[in-house]
Amino acid sequence: MDKPNRLWVIVLSFGVAFTLTAVPLPAWALAWRPAWIAMVLVYWCLALPERVGVLSGWAIGLLLDVLHGSILGQHAFGLAFVAYVSLQYHQRVRVYPLLQQAVFVGTVTLAYLLMMLWIYNLLGSVRYGLSYLFGALTTALLWPWIYVVLRDIRRRARVA
Repeated sequence: MDKPNRLWVIVLSFGVAFTLTAVPLPAWALAWRPAWIAMVLVYWCLALPERVGVLSGWAIGLLLDVLHGSILGQHAFGLAFVAYVSLQYHQRVRVYPLLQQAVFVGTVTLAYLLMMLWIYNLLGSVRYGLSYLFGALTTALLWPWIYVVLRDIRRRARVA
């Protein structure tokens, strides 16, 4: 018997990530905002590499560009990079303990945020300091919980 598609679970998880990205935060907490969309993208690239990949990262990045009002393609490039790295190492990272996975996710997110920081400051549209990179730390710290939640949702919904 053919398994149901269940694409809606993946779309819904990205919808929640977009919502968490758009939630207003106080000024002191802005630098610590986790990279929700990158984190969810890494999860789906590790869990279902045949269904979520570089093209998905690019499309989601374009939506994030629209959400942030940034230059079209900026986040698309960064998230395509995140998806590419995640896909390249997905067989290794999947068997790592959650702590090592968190280090991997934090490192990939740091590279993504460095790209965004460089582009923002290069073009001069918005000036950010190095505190912009604190989000990689909070992303790594939240990874174990996000991983467990998304894994349980994927298993219950039988997403394949």
